[in-house]
Order: sequence, then C-alpha cells, then structure tokens
Amino acid sequence: MTDDQVSLHVWRVPRRAVGSAMLRMALAGKDLREVKFGKFLGTGTGTTFGVRDTDLTRWAAVTVSDAPVRFPRWDAIAERQARVDLEPLVSRGEWSGRSPFQARNRRTDGMVLALTRARLRPSRALRFWRAVPDVARELAAAPGLLAGFGVGEAPIGWQGTVSVWRNTTDLTAFAYRQPRHRSAIARTPTDRWYAEELFARFAVREISGDRTVLGWREGQVDR
Repeated sequence: MTDDQVSLHVWRVPRRAVGSAMLRMALAGKDLREVKFGKFLGTGTGTTFGVRDTDLTRWAAVTVSDAPVRFPRWDAIAERQARVDLEPLVSRGEWSGRSPFQARNRRTDGMVLALTRARLRPSRALRFWRAVPDVARELAAAPGLLAGFGVGEAPIGWQGTVSVWRNTTDLTAFAYRQPRHRSAIARTPTDRWYAEELFARFAVREISGDRTVLGWREGQVDR
C-alpha cells in the first residue's frame, strides 16, 4: 500500500490578480519540483469545454507527494482557497503517459470525488463538443452532486471534470443511468474522441478552506 498524499488545491483570485495567476501557470514547474506528480489547471463551468467556458478567477492543482504540499505563491494572491485531501479508490488510464494514482480498490460509504481528464483528438473534437451540453445538463441536475467544475491544461483540447458526490451510489447512478452520459460512454470507443484519457475515483478524506471555491451547491449536505 502506498502512503502517497493526493490533494486537489483550488484558488479563487480577484480579477486584478488574473495576470499574476497566468504568470504562475507559466512558471508552474518551479512549484512542482518536490512532488511525485503534479498538474496546474485552469478551470471553467464545464458546460461547453470551449474558450467561453473558462473562469480566469479560479485555478487548481492536483498533486501526488510524500508529504502535504503547500503553494504559498498561490495563497498570496488568492482571496479564497480550498484543499481536498483524497484517497485513490479506482484509477483507469493515463495522464501525460503516467498512471499517477495508486488505487486502493476498496469501497467507501462517504463522500467521493471523481476526476476525468482527456486529450482530445483534433479530428474528433467537434463531435465531442456537440455531445457536451446535454451531458452537462444531466450532471447539473444529478441527485447527490455536491460540487463540480471543469478543468483544463490548455484552453482547447486538454479537458476534464472534477465532481464531488455524497457517495459512490449517487456517482454510479449518474454515470450509468443517465441516458446522455451513458450514451457518451458507449460512443467513446467507436468515436475515438481521446488520444489519452484518465478516470479516477477518490474517497474524500478532508476538505479544508472555503467550499464555495469548489462550486459547492447551496443546500447540499454531505453525509
């Protein structure tokens, strides 16, 4: 069993600090020298996965490390922030040619976080984008969804989602019982949308900071 520390870090910056955030993205490698695996990500609403979906005031990072990771240069410009500490349960696929999450393959009755990411094939991108709005509407209305947003390593073609659920049952119900999402899963092998893809599910160990940065849905209760 691995003792890796897996975390999702999210910052909300004021508009006056967007330029500073973009500079930090450009120099992200300096902040990731001490981690086993790390990615800094832009975010969006997750409704279209296009440029207009981008939220320049929210930024994120995913890290795998031997010890808890902090990013003081990001904390210095953020007006709000949150960190989600995670235990990998299931992980399929690769990210930049690596399998970064060592899954425990166990069940949990508590909150779970789902992370998807993919590098689109340029020749298949239009078909993918046409399918996104219907799936996004199903996701927004899904029972048990506590929070969610889109993530990306680049404005176009390198996209994914983060979603937090009350439990595995709610996540599974969305993934396999909602017709649009089920159809999208079935089409993936034949339409060959992705040059590389990864899906991972995590048990949520702890959420610290301001949950609204994660897009926490008003009235939702985690249990």
